[in-house]
Amino acid sequence: MGFGGWSQSCVALEKEKDPKYWRDQAQQTLKNALRLQKLNTNVAKNVIMFLGDGMGVSTVTAARILKGQLHHNPGEETRLEMDKFPYVALSKTYNTNAQVPDSAGTATAYLCGVKANEGTVGVSAATQRTQCNTTQGNEVTSILRWAKDSGKSVGIVTTTRVNHATPSAAYAHSADRDWYSDNEMPPEALSQGCKDIAYQLMHNVRDIEVIMGGGRKYMFPKNRTDVEYEMDEKARGTRLDGLNLVDIWKSFKPRHKHSHYVWNRTELLTLDPYGVDYLLGLFEPGDMQYELNRNSTTDPSLSEMVEIAIKILSKNPKGFFLLVEGGRIDHGHHEGKAKQALHEAVEMDQAIGRAGAMTSLEDTLTIVTADHSHVFTFGGYTPRGNSIFGLAPMVSDTDKKPFTSILYGNGPGYKVVGGERENVSMVDYAHNNYQAQSAVPLRHETHGGEDVAVFAKGPMAHLLHGVHEQNYIPHVMAYAACIGANLDHCASASSAGGPSPGPLFLLLALPSLGILF
Repeated sequence: MGFGGWSQSCVALEKEKDPKYWRDQAQQTLKNALRLQKLNTNVAKNVIMFLGDGMGVSTVTAARILKGQLHHNPGEETRLEMDKFPYVALSKTYNTNAQVPDSAGTATAYLCGVKANEGTVGVSAATQRTQCNTTQGNEVTSILRWAKDSGKSVGIVTTTRVNHATPSAAYAHSADRDWYSDNEMPPEALSQGCKDIAYQLMHNVRDIEVIMGGGRKYMFPKNRTDVEYEMDEKARGTRLDGLNLVDIWKSFKPRHKHSHYVWNRTELLTLDPYGVDYLLGLFEPGDMQYELNRNSTTDPSLSEMVEIAIKILSKNPKGFFLLVEGGRIDHGHHEGKAKQALHEAVEMDQAIGRAGAMTSLEDTLTIVTADHSHVFTFGGYTPRGNSIFGLAPMVSDTDKKPFTSILYGNGPGYKVVGGERENVSMVDYAHNNYQAQSAVPLRHETHGGEDVAVFAKGPMAHLLHGVHEQNYIPHVMAYAACIGANLDHCASASSAGGPSPGPLFLLLALPSLGILF
């Protein structure tokens, strides 16, 4: 189960036998690091946040190897796009009431700047999950709102539902992440005046320029037939209030602006993004398909959505904020399907590269991080270039059976056959939907509680430099872009030309000049 293209990679491996190869590589890395002494203290005209849902460090490493092996290399030496970012930090992911967090409380942290309870979005820790009457007065706004209030264009792109946990914290305030439409809300919450998340998407920040992802069924009246899956009852509209939120979205847009609603890739790619002012793309009734399963006629890739979003948003001379979620990394792991999860991560990395090619380090701060990790691991003393989905080179010294390098701490892959652990050599462990073995049986694998990586490049990226609380991240983005509440350093940054650092920007740069305090 090794990788292909041995002739190409053997040449690379031969080079590695020469100490000069490693010394030269290290010296070049050192030169690159020394250049970082000159800090980029420009104002960030644009801010792009890539959020790999569930993309813990083990997932990043495994995705790196997979990316290399997809290009017929051993894999370990490959560089992901995010690996090329000059600044890396760690983020502490716990929720205010959870040691191992969920995607809602974490989204509130890295978008709104405050930690919150698990299961809640866009509210402080004073709001208790499912308790509608604890919401009012405890709402917290996000970096998307701060950017919009400052005159920037804003966008949300996700591979999940657009009203899922991660994107919803950008615009909604909800005591429960699962209130996708009013159909999923308890009568008590409705009677107390709480609104579902899809409704809030269309009403809270009415002029979001770009919204793309899944979640079509939550926008339409109950039992309305889906445009794509006419015979599928699960794809039908869910709304009890009878609202057509797509029509409402259209009605809120000025007549002289060019607004477009699309539901498939063909419609999306026929648009001239430079002639589009507002775009709503809902490509699936629920979450979008896994990248490995994607119908290239009906569903765009994450890279394609990101490219179109940037083209639309970049027309604003004041810049933009874009949230991009590779949301189904998380789903693949929950299902124990490591192959699906890792291909999702590789596709998100491709989208990161696409965004980098379309923007400039001089005026665009780009951050890549995760909300939380998973109990996903790979090991077993595998040799260099071993297929990331392959077997360890030995059998267990206890049950004498082979095992895959990839394993989960818990999840649906736990299987006992004849009173013993399943012999994986008898199954197709390279299948797209193979569920890797787990130590503890669970219907759904769980999140992991360890810190996650934060990769940063562009203006003020050096402010992400150590081990941080997760809620620190949007404060850095806002500081770099001169938006939000902390604007004291922006006094001289509003000159008509390009970015101009204010007094505190210059102060931050002084240590690099050898001036210490």
